[in-house]
Amino acid sequence: MKQVVDTALAVIATEGYEALTMRRLATALDTGPASLYAHVVNKSDLDELLIARLCSEITLPDPDPEAWPDQIRSVCTLLRDQYLKYPGISRAALAMAPTDLETLRLGEGMLGILLAGGIEPQAAAWAIDALFLYVAASCLELSMVEQRKVSNDAEWVVDPAELRRRLTGLPVGTFPHTVRYAREMTAGRIDDRFGFTLGLMIRGLTPGAP
Repeated sequence: MKQVVDTALAVIATEGYEALTMRRLATALDTGPASLYAHVVNKSDLDELLIARLCSEITLPDPDPEAWPDQIRSVCTLLRDQYLKYPGISRAALAMAPTDLETLRLGEGMLGILLAGGIEPQAAAWAIDALFLYVAASCLELSMVEQRKVSNDAEWVVDPAELRRRLTGLPVGTFPHTVRYAREMTAGRIDDRFGFTLGLMIRGLTPGAP
C-alpha cells in the first residue's frame, strides 16, 4: 500500500491531481488496473489514503489553554503546506467523510486544542469542519490559478499591479469603492491573506460561548 500511495503522490507532484486516475496510477506502477484494485477499492478510497498520508506528516502539539489560537493556526498552516506540495490534491479532501485513523487523528488533535481553550463542544466541532474546508478550498484555488496561468497565459491573475490597474480603470460612478480602494483589495501576499482569514475564524470562537 505504501508504494501505491507514494507513486500516486509522485504523479500528483509532477502532473497535478487532475492527472491522477486509476489507469494512470496503474501505468506508473507498471501493472494493470485489475491488479491495482486488489489494493485500492476505487478512486475515493485512494483519495482518502492520500489525505491520510499528508495528515500523518503533521505533528500535533499538546493542547495549551493559553496558546490555543496559535496552536490551531499552526496546525492549519502545516496542513496547507502539505496540500501545496501536491497541486490540486486538496480537492480530494472536499466532501470527504474521513474514516482513516490518521485523518481522524488530526481532527481529534484540533478538537482537543479547542476544548482546552474553553470552546464549547458544538462550536469546536463546527469550527474544525469550517477550518478544514477553508484550508482545502484555499489550496485548491491556488492550484487552479497556477493551472490557469500556465494554460491560458493569464499572468495578470497573480499580478497585483496589473489587477490594480484594471480595477482603477473601472467607471468611478459605477464602482466608486472598488476604484478608491483598489490598492487595499489587491494588497497582501498569499500568506498574509491566509493568516488574516484564519485569524477571523479563530477570533470568532469565544471560550464559554454556546
